[in-house]
Amino acid sequence: MVTHVAVDTITIANLFRNIPGRVGLPVRSVDFTRGTDNITVRQGDTAILRCYVEDRSSKVAWLNRSGIIFAGEDKWSLDPRVELEKRNPLEYSLRIQKVDVYDEGSYTCSVQTQHHPKTSQVYLIVQVPPKISNISSDITVNEGSNVTLVCMANGRPEPVITWRHLTPTGKEFEGEEEYLEILGITREQSGKYECKAANEVASADVKQVRVTVNYPPTITESKSNEAATGRQALLRCEASAVPTPDFEWYRDDTRINSANGLEIKSTGSQSLLMVANVTEEHYGNYTCVAANKLGVTNASLYLYKRVLPTLPNPFPGPGTGRVDNGSVSLAVPLWLLAASLLCLLSKC
Repeated sequence: MVTHVAVDTITIANLFRNIPGRVGLPVRSVDFTRGTDNITVRQGDTAILRCYVEDRSSKVAWLNRSGIIFAGEDKWSLDPRVELEKRNPLEYSLRIQKVDVYDEGSYTCSVQTQHHPKTSQVYLIVQVPPKISNISSDITVNEGSNVTLVCMANGRPEPVITWRHLTPTGKEFEGEEEYLEILGITREQSGKYECKAANEVASADVKQVRVTVNYPPTITESKSNEAATGRQALLRCEASAVPTPDFEWYRDDTRINSANGLEIKSTGSQSLLMVANVTEEHYGNYTCVAANKLGVTNASLYLYKRVLPTLPNPFPGPGTGRVDNGSVSLAVPLWLLAASLLCLLSKC
């Protein structure tokens, strides 16, 4: 902030009487390079308020908010950021380094004329990049709850705040400003929400908040199977839930444990029931149960018996072949051998 000395009882005319040098010389004009237009500067940059006179003997002063900053070459301000810039004898510009929002306001370049001071004013506008100052923490709620997310930001001009749900088809919530209200939140509305604060000064400031939605389990897949006796078998059950569900398996209302050739493997949203060596007693109905603190659900699965096909006999009829010690021989009827022998003897 540009500090100054109050001049409630000091008139501009009295001020110029105290400035060494010739007094009373007329000054034809005083000029700002941008006239009385506003001067806009980003926070942290350097502002130069330019003032020029047409006579080297003119008496000039800078004032701000009814306080004196410079009177001639004498610095009245205690602010080390403020100094004169005189690139030539007719320039009497004011330089303010590392401009802050407290420097914003009207500045007056006052020049002594023959009868009374002549002044020109410029208004310094300080722009501030958007900065999110407060955003809701990550939250966890139950499905169906009402949720309010808060995002507050500072900046000049005042930032425009928009919210967006970060999903592949994420919806942008227009006009929500600082508060985003979600009534009766669903599981599909869980995930990250992005708050963006933007103005024309600099790039937008962006922050995120994660919303976790708890909901009871829902069976998404239950796969029955079939297996032959003596083979392996696998039953699979999947459920969607937050928090992650716990799984249990039952057979005829009796809970199954990993023992006696049965093994249960549950990871995340999936549970597997594995049978190492299927016997007749393993066939039948099974129940998969998924539960968390919000609810419980179940699904029925069935392990069917697979009957292996019988290989066809390659030697059908009375002359079927038989296997003796790994070799195949033909069993020929005796009447056929006798007929063949008779035919050979009679030269048929």
